[in-house]
Amino acid sequence: MLRFKVFKKYLYGAKFISTFSNVDTIFAVSSGQGKCGVAVIRVSGPHAGTALKLLTGVEVLQKPRYAILKNIKNPQNGEVLDKGLVLWFPGPRSFTGEDSCELQVHGGLAVINAILKALGSVKNLRLAEPGEFTRRAFYNGKLDLTEVEGIADLLAAETEVQRKQAFLQTEGYLSKIYQEWRSILIKCVANLEAYIDFEETDTLETNITNQVIETIQGLITVIKQYLNDGRRGECLRNGVQSVILGEPNVGKSSLLNILCQRPAAIVTPLAGTTRDILEITLDISGYPLILADTAGLHSHTKDIIEKEGIQRALKAYESADLVFLVIDCLKYLDWYKLNCEKNFIDFIKLYTQELNINGLVKPNGNSISNIFDKQCVIIANKIDLIKDTDMHVFKNLNVNLVSCKFENGMELLLKEIEDKLKILCGEPSKEHPSMSHARHRQHLTQCLKHLENTLYLSNNSAGYDLVLMAEEMRKALKQLGKITGTVTTEQLLDVIFKEFCIGK
Repeated sequence: MLRFKVFKKYLYGAKFISTFSNVDTIFAVSSGQGKCGVAVIRVSGPHAGTALKLLTGVEVLQKPRYAILKNIKNPQNGEVLDKGLVLWFPGPRSFTGEDSCELQVHGGLAVINAILKALGSVKNLRLAEPGEFTRRAFYNGKLDLTEVEGIADLLAAETEVQRKQAFLQTEGYLSKIYQEWRSILIKCVANLEAYIDFEETDTLETNITNQVIETIQGLITVIKQYLNDGRRGECLRNGVQSVILGEPNVGKSSLLNILCQRPAAIVTPLAGTTRDILEITLDISGYPLILADTAGLHSHTKDIIEKEGIQRALKAYESADLVFLVIDCLKYLDWYKLNCEKNFIDFIKLYTQELNINGLVKPNGNSISNIFDKQCVIIANKIDLIKDTDMHVFKNLNVNLVSCKFENGMELLLKEIEDKLKILCGEPSKEHPSMSHARHRQHLTQCLKHLENTLYLSNNSAGYDLVLMAEEMRKALKQLGKITGTVTTEQLLDVIFKEFCIGK
């Protein structure tokens, strides 16, 4: 009976208790750094109302969430520093859950500094630390950790699809999935705990343990499917790592320059111009692509610098999510004329073997759609050098025929790149929000391990070990709680909030 009473806290949710102090009232510019038309200065804490009265000279605070135009004064000498809009947000109906106010003033540096100095002169007010407003929102139950991470991702988003994924996370759609699993698991643990305590009274259903086991089996299946997502959300958040591979002087750097629309890489008629890795981040139809140009791959160089460049290229390939394999149309044409009985797949297998790209091509692949072990875009460059009488050789190859010299074929190439990025990153939606952080995957993997241990214990030949089963489910529940912040530590929070800026 005691065990069940202790566990009831899970049924109603355990509020995280922090050593973080909310005694101080904090302030900071929340609209970014530098000159701007309008700057927003945020104040949050128990003395926010006092600060608003002192800086505006009012005796009674205005109507909540209504903007009024007021003179902003120095409370020390009454000097008017600026005129702007002020808003009052009494807690808990504010971003942080505390009493808060905002001053919308002119964005000149002198104006901002004068108002910050005035706020600093008010007793019990201090400048906010990075991420402190959002951190207080978490402590006050306004946000969970997945929503906090969504805000950080939203601030860092550089492409449209990144923005969409981050915004869905701030709105709690990802959290909803974890909370649903947590609710299911809480019910299972509560039922099993109750069965352990009240089994002898015969007041509970006799098949309750079987129901718990069936539920756990279903939850394991769902979590496994969720984890088997190809890390799409993480690829979208961090950018898709891609690499351009090919032999020397095949047009890799020219391709990079066309895709990024600037001469980022040096291009010369001489083979081996590129030695080191050159990375460029691109926005392709809203998807982030980290594109790496590499040294030409071959095995007969004696140049130690070029050898190092080749090793770096192969290392970049190992960690790449997407490969751009560039071939020379003239090279394929010569090979075709000597091997008419063979097909393009044979050429690709031989080409990747010559370049020493291990593992890219599957030994049993028989078509372009299933030959590669990674997502791969084949680009046949220098099509402008092919005579009309030889063009029939390139029909129905299902590859991108381009001319980097004249920028021909780029529209179809960009369309295929977009399609590959959609496969790798997915398309964020309310119904299927993606897991975007490695720590979520880590905790879910541990949760899955404990759930599988629960099933193992249920299959014990000596009979159910109910107490140990309940313990494994509690451990699984703890891992789910760590994702949303129901169970957490200061060390974890420090890692999550370290990327926030002051004012957020």
